[in-house]
Amino acid sequence: MLDTIPKLKDLDSDQFFLIAGPCVVENEEIPYKIAEKVNQIAKDLQIPFIFKASYKKANRSKLDSFTGIGDLEALEIIKNIGQELDLPTITDIHAEHEAIIAAEYADILQIPAFLCRQTDLLIAAAYTEKPINIKKAQFLSAEAMQFAVEKIVQSGNEKIMITERGNMYGYQDLVVDFRNIPLLKENPYPVVLDITHSLQKPNQSSGVTGGAPDMIETIARAGIAVGVDGLFIETHPDPANAMSDGENMLNLGLLEGLLTRLVKIRKAIQ
Repeated sequence: MLDTIPKLKDLDSDQFFLIAGPCVVENEEIPYKIAEKVNQIAKDLQIPFIFKASYKKANRSKLDSFTGIGDLEALEIIKNIGQELDLPTITDIHAEHEAIIAAEYADILQIPAFLCRQTDLLIAAAYTEKPINIKKAQFLSAEAMQFAVEKIVQSGNEKIMITERGNMYGYQDLVVDFRNIPLLKENPYPVVLDITHSLQKPNQSSGVTGGAPDMIETIARAGIAVGVDGLFIETHPDPANAMSDGENMLNLGLLEGLLTRLVKIRKAIQ
């Protein structure tokens, strides 16, 4: 399936692939800075790299939370990054009408975890003929994801990835059940582990989602060890001042060291 993604490089390196970038397009400067840095690291380590950024956030806790700079402006930035750096790009969609719009700008469409059971959204994404990344909901079992996959396949699209991002553990925490990885791999599609969202602490009384970024490497190492095909990491040069998900993002300055160590683990288990 990965060979259907345009501009995806180093597929013969036998390494995991990487989906990485900021949570959301905050402005023009920050996404470019992140994409350039991650792209260079990925080239040096021969990691296939897909640049990720949401063009808007549709599931914020509070009405006054930052949602984006404008849909078309943000989509244009994502498209330009892909063209200028020769990178594949991925962005979220949240409603059926968004699929055909976002497909004009991004190479891959992503179904957010909360929306992975929305039949009309899955069908609309499938009809674009773009590769689709379906994120497993926090409330679903790995086995139940086969039905989301079937909706896309039965709509004529088999360019699919499945992303594990943890399950709810009480009201304000998530836990990664690593049994989900081999179970998800029973589907004939690449399986991704979302490292940073798996460490969220949702439903905080402040209305701002918390996180545990100090556990990023622990989750990443375990994911590589159990055989994930790809990793999803949100990263930012200044997480404390990021407009969304700053509490669980990886500082961009720490990414190279983390990936270098993960590459060694991947080689050791092959």
